[in-house]
Amino acid sequence: MTKFVLISDLTLSSNYRDFPLLDFLPCAPSRAIPGSVYRFLKGPGLPALPDGQAKFAPYAIRKLQASLLRKYEAKDIAVAHEDHLDQFIKDDTEIIGISTMDPLGIGPTTMSYYVLFGGDMRPWVREEWDVLINKVNALRRGKKAKLVVGGPGVWEFTVLPEELQKMGIDYVVQGEMDDVAPELFREITDNNIDEQIFYRGYMSYDEKFRKVIKKDEHYLARGLTISAYPRLEDIPLINAPSMKGMTEVMRGCGIGCDFCEVTLRPLRYYSPQSVAKEIAINTAAGQDNAWLHSDEIFAYKHGNLYEPNEEALTELMEAVMSVKGLKTANPTHGRISIPAGYPDLIKKLSTILKAGPSNWIGVQTGVETGSDKLAKMHMPNKTLPLKIGPDGSFAEIVWQGVYNETKYYWRPAFTIQVGQEGETVEDLWETISMINVLSNSYSEGRPFEFTITPLLNVPLGRIKSHSLNRNVLTVDQLAVYYASYRHLAKMAARDGFRNTNGNFFARAGTGSLISGGGLLMMKWIERVALKAGVDIEKVKRYSVDGRKEITNLAGAYKA
Repeated sequence: MTKFVLISDLTLSSNYRDFPLLDFLPCAPSRAIPGSVYRFLKGPGLPALPDGQAKFAPYAIRKLQASLLRKYEAKDIAVAHEDHLDQFIKDDTEIIGISTMDPLGIGPTTMSYYVLFGGDMRPWVREEWDVLINKVNALRRGKKAKLVVGGPGVWEFTVLPEELQKMGIDYVVQGEMDDVAPELFREITDNNIDEQIFYRGYMSYDEKFRKVIKKDEHYLARGLTISAYPRLEDIPLINAPSMKGMTEVMRGCGIGCDFCEVTLRPLRYYSPQSVAKEIAINTAAGQDNAWLHSDEIFAYKHGNLYEPNEEALTELMEAVMSVKGLKTANPTHGRISIPAGYPDLIKKLSTILKAGPSNWIGVQTGVETGSDKLAKMHMPNKTLPLKIGPDGSFAEIVWQGVYNETKYYWRPAFTIQVGQEGETVEDLWETISMINVLSNSYSEGRPFEFTITPLLNVPLGRIKSHSLNRNVLTVDQLAVYYASYRHLAKMAARDGFRNTNGNFFARAGTGSLISGGGLLMMKWIERVALKAGVDIEKVKRYSVDGRKEITNLAGAYKA
């Protein structure tokens, strides 16, 4: 008897040929990316174990599995491979739990494609979600199993609540449940929810980013107060391998950007020994790379004003790299101010992580803007312990950070936003200036290595009304998109082949599609931008050939 069947959104269970940023491929519109191209870049399906369970599963699923195993026997829980769901969903199954990131295709990256290709374009992430939901519902038809959905993407159902009934979802779970998951599953099974533990509703935010609590019988929430978050000692370690060697090193961020919910969570740090134990689970399964997940790696056991703790970071990375069978590792997220202000720390970490020409350390970084005004307004602590003004403009700090990262073989993946509150035309062109200067800069004779993905800050009302189209972007916002994709095309041409994996034919196919796709995407956006009235030549030369005097970045050029 399998009481609980766990599975993830299908887009979270593929390796995307281990190419940087291809994990975002499902955000692309299904009518713009042909199915044959999508399936090739998605890569071959991951293996199943002999009993039909998944050999590798997303980290969130492994955490949930580990929590349930504290109270239930292994035979009661199955982390099912998508091709073998029928082996586990039976008459006596109590709960089917699904973890998801972007179930309805309205996440920030997906929205950015909507406004380029038109609001009627269904993204691949939604196509894959519908396939999974239809399969699950077909298998549980006539059975008692309840369908429960959790994960970071559940906020989307608060925006489009009508989808819950359409999809037959019984409960949506919001919040960190590591310590109470067994109780949650028991109460759902018994139809007896203890409202002292689980709130019947959900948490959201108003336009001022203040918490809003809303009653709703479809939701079970956790995390309405700080005391409701699990303590570190109550979070179990995974006991089976995770996708891409993911392991968590800390929770929370604390930087305080006004557009990010993560900053409201309390900071908790895993010990280096705990991190190493989880990595060992993955290396034992043949994975030789570790993704070190945090929302801000340089905040690990930080000091005053978010000064990096060199001793703690060094101890963490040394423990990581000491795990038998591990060859490479990299953090998932980190702010740019630490590489800018602490090059010796980056050099030291690079040595520990064995960074070099054939081992670039990837990290995601929210740069969000090139404007001092917007940076101070929406993310005033993003540059800590540096300060905008005494330590240079925001763009100068970013420049110095990328200079040092390129020097020591780190490759940041930047996001920027258009549509932020208070944004002006001048702010947008300051962002274009920053992108162009970075794209044409060098460190130690090497061109700056970074990617930059533009995102649209979309009001929820727009999503609810399904009124997204190219007209949502102003001419100057579209100019930011064009500048971003010009650089991405350059990066795709430069790195499309050298960063591929697999046999010769897989590498040739992947490299050709990425480098060629980058150029085609840039040309598509160029046509859209021209039609909208963007001065393409101005974007190309802005802050590059001297037609606009560069004053705020003059110091960066001399670095």
